[in-house]
Amino acid sequence: QVQLVESGGGLEQAGGSLRLSCAASGRTFSNYIMGWFRQAPGKEREFVAAISWSGSTISYADSVKGRFIISRDNAKNTMYLQMNSLKPEDTAVYYCAVDKSGRGVRRSSSMYDYWGQGTQVTVSS
Repeated sequence: QVQLVESGGGLEQAGGSLRLSCAASGRTFSNYIMGWFRQAPGKEREFVAAISWSGSTISYADSVKGRFIISRDNAKNTMYLQMNSLKPEDTAVYYCAVDKSGRGVRRSSSMYDYWGQGTQVTVSS
């Protein structure tokens, strides 16, 4: 079993930055895909970004491309999401997730096997 713990969320002003971390523990594998999703009140959970084990394959949602940067440090079993130029519409609970299938970077939440509890990001205008 893989346990995921997010951190780094909080309150930030529009135009500011936050850096989220997702620490994985338990059984891990080198081919695991790691991704970020978010869910705003009254909205469905949506894909944000995902990254392959090597970092060679990265995918971003159009809404965050150019503003957010996903990365991972496999030695620390940790994934990061650097969020820049934050907008009020970025306000959501952010979840990290792991896809253990090894079938490539995917955007559907149903494809991910493990989830963290989420961290709240609130962006004020």
